Amino acid sequence: MAKAPINQTHYTRQVQVLLTKIYGRSILKDSVLERAVGYFEHHEFVATDESISPESQNLLKLEQTERYGHLQVICHEIIELTEGECFEESNRKSAQFLGTIQLISPTEGKKVSVNNEQCKALYKAILSLRLLERLLLNNQVNDPYIAQVLAEFEGQTFADFDAAARFRFTNLVKMPLIMAALLQDIGHHHSQGKKILFGDEGNQDPHRMLTTDERKKLLQINHRQTLVYISNGLGIPSYVGNSKADRDQFVLDEELKHQFIKTLIKSSFKAKQGIGNLLKVPQIYVAIIFSTKASYNYKVLPKVYQVLNKNAELGACSQKVVDALYQITGMFPQGYGVIYMPEDEQGQQGDCYEYAIVNRFYPPKPEQPLCRIATRKLAFIGHGHNIEVKKNNNLYFPEMAKKVARLSKERLNEILELLSSNYKERQELDLLPRCWHAKEFFSVKSHQKLWNKEDQ
Repeated sequence: MAKAPINQTHYTRQVQVLLTKIYGRSILKDSVLERAVGYFEHHEFVATDESISPESQNLLKLEQTERYGHLQVICHEIIELTEGECFEESNRKSAQFLGTIQLISPTEGKKVSVNNEQCKALYKAILSLRLLERLLLNNQVNDPYIAQVLAEFEGQTFADFDAAARFRFTNLVKMPLIMAALLQDIGHHHSQGKKILFGDEGNQDPHRMLTTDERKKLLQINHRQTLVYISNGLGIPSYVGNSKADRDQFVLDEELKHQFIKTLIKSSFKAKQGIGNLLKVPQIYVAIIFSTKASYNYKVLPKVYQVLNKNAELGACSQKVVDALYQITGMFPQGYGVIYMPEDEQGQQGDCYEYAIVNRFYPPKPEQPLCRIATRKLAFIGHGHNIEVKKNNNLYFPEMAKKVARLSKERLNEILELLSSNYKERQELDLLPRCWHAKEFFSVKSHQKLWNKEDQ
């Protein structure tokens, strides 16, 4: 596994390493992606051939067990890094995780597509977890399997689960949800999928805009081969132990979890109002926030809900699930660089703007992001405090941008000089910026603690 840079905190390194474990590529070929590719290349036909020898069957089972075990360990790591003892702590940890993914990702240049491809699955899995929680608290989950699991905890609602109930619910519902989110697009990497993405000669840009026919074929291949991989590449784990009662319970649990993963995948293909929205809505969100297309434009990421609402309007996903995600994330994604005009104690705006970074979920008003300030009096700081950036202070919105445009060109150049690291960068920056790219700021180790206890 590639070593993370030394200018990262332990936490940032954990996120970087986890991304590599899931969709990374290395000589060892040991990521979730590479294990799936290995399966598609060597075992896709053999796994369903009943005529093969018992020795080969045993080998296949060992390989399944190894792949499943690897995926399970990764899912536990995700739980560990995103789930807390209470609702607020889970939101804080998840916001930190998603913000870190955004802030270590390039937002300009040639590496955007490759990086974004690697980030999508993990980002989507975390969104799916928080979305599940929100829908359960809203009493908006209508799924037989989840209802069956909840029925085990008589007298306890989801909001007041004790530790034992939380542990069991995580095992039976959250773990398979994460697995489904991580594997939802694994079928793209089957040889048939790669042929569409890379072309017959293998020399086309896999991130190009596909034709309608290519896109339709790829969706069908992905759907079919993802389910094949879940059934034959992973299978159902075997019980280890001596208790018959424990074994019977384990087998029953694992078979139901396996079916739930497949239900989530199948339902996400035509989500409409079903449980597949737990994957479908975050999938659409992530397709914008971590777009792999040449048209990727960091500036317009806050428009993601225009796309989601349009999909809901067309019946491709559920409006209530889109609304639930909007309640969680607000308009601005975690880690997004916001530019705002601060106010003095009398509520008057001055003649300068400052930088901030979105760092929390559940903004009271979705258009007013909860942020950590990154500059004070036009100087970068490592220990800022949290603020809510009001709509009429945020340069992202045209009305505010017009106000800033009234400042003299000399003053705008003066601000830019203080907030850019060199003359070349200053030349490339917009004199009237609507947002800022915070990756360089975040690359400084002391600036990677945007979620710690704030310093006033």
